[in-house]
Amino acid sequence: MTPFGAAVRRLRAERGVTQRQMASALGVSPAYLSALEHGNRSEPSWEFIQRVIGYFNIIWDEAEELQMLGGLSRPKVTIDTSGLTPKATEIANKLASAISRLDGETLAAIGSLIEASAAQTEVDKIEEKVLRGKRKPSGKP
Repeated sequence: MTPFGAAVRRLRAERGVTQRQMASALGVSPAYLSALEHGNRSEPSWEFIQRVIGYFNIIWDEAEELQMLGGLSRPKVTIDTSGLTPKATEIANKLASAISRLDGETLAAIGSLIEASAAQTEVDKIEEKVLRGKRKPSGKP
């Protein structure tokens, strides 16, 4: 199951909606919706995500989260490590071979490490922009 599929299933359960009812309202087949929920389809399109948001009348943070989950719901992922370090290629291959055996706690820890690293990278970029701005001559004597 993908993160988007799990979210859709949760929303349906909370609102007492069947797959058949939701599929009919969204103009898709129940088989498509089932495959999407179970991760047997590619990530949902932006248009489809918007239809789901409208169907459930979701606003603000919950709508943004559903859009984010849609982008994180490709069941078949390819990691291109060309041009990266040998260590990056090694880690990508180890993850690919081991991911089906990792428990939820381990996956959460890996996710936290990636998120922390990405957040630090963004902070570093902002700090570099600020420092570059301070180094520019003001043009005043």
